[in-house]
Amino acid sequence: MQPVNITKEAQKEILDIIKNKNIPLGYGLRIGVKGGRGCAGVNYLLGFDQKKEDDIAYNVEEIEVFVSKREVMFLMGLEVDFYEGADARGFTFVNTNIPASS
Repeated sequence: MQPVNITKEAQKEILDIIKNKNIPLGYGLRIGVKGGRGCAGVNYLLGFDQKKEDDIAYNVEEIEVFVSKREVMFLMGLEVDFYEGADARGFTFVNTNIPASS
């Protein structure tokens, strides 16, 4: 089961971070949420961490991904992308289960 999709652009950036920031062996990409109350929804988090007992673990290409079982319902349908343009650079998150506003 893969609750979160990671685009090729995001995969490339994550692998570059792992290589150039000396992420220790045994660590994977943790995708999580912060918040989740009220109208503002949730904020998505990315980081590197070791697998925990309550995690769902899966691989996307060469990247081991960890998601807490408690947060899966907030992450299902999430797509992690990476944007690099003249105006900004960074990871973006699109939840495909939430309709775009008109």
